[in-house]
Amino acid sequence: MAKDNGGRQHQLRQLIAQQAARMMAEEGISDYAYAKRKASRQLGATDINCMPTNAEVEEEIRLFHEIYNSEDQPQYLRELRADALFVMNLLERFEPHLTGAVWDGTAGKYAETHIHLFADSLKDVEMFLLNQQIPYETDEKSYRVSAGSSDKKGGERKKVPVFTLDGPHGAIRLSVFEIDDMRIPTKHPVNGGNANRANITELKALIAASNESALIDQDR
Repeated sequence: MAKDNGGRQHQLRQLIAQQAARMMAEEGISDYAYAKRKASRQLGATDINCMPTNAEVEEEIRLFHEIYNSEDQPQYLRELRADALFVMNLLERFEPHLTGAVWDGTAGKYAETHIHLFADSLKDVEMFLLNQQIPYETDEKSYRVSAGSSDKKGGERKKVPVFTLDGPHGAIRLSVFEIDDMRIPTKHPVNGGNANRANITELKALIAASNESALIDQDR
């Protein structure tokens, strides 16, 4: 009987991961915890042991794109990265860095784009957006950050202000950190390690490599 229960739990865990992945891939949801809670409610799952890890959901996102979006997803990704580069060039004075699904390649249509800015003052960013007549909404986001240079999986919570722009292919969220925070990496929501983030030069190189790969595929 225990083995049967274990089998049902595993099956439900996988279903929750697949449902959460579908929502994140199709609806642009970026919060793993929210997607998993919503998926478990839809499936009527109440057993906490059935809740998948973020890593399991991320793997299902990649599988979803391979199965259902193999032709369209690379184009969505190129569009989102091009939008990110445009915004980062515009905000170059604030040391913009791209992070999240648009950078790591798991983003689908309408995915949120996450850019970190580093400024002496939040007001500087706000005044720049106002002077450029760029509409925005304000919010805040909680990040896990490294407590020290040797810290790999621990960390502490840090709330930072966020400006959300209405991009042509999805929301662009600008998290504004203090200048000194550039030395302190945020934590990856999937594996708990330091999250990758790319500056303008690195994003340009990624876009160029992606475009070259797309041309090669077209010639085949």
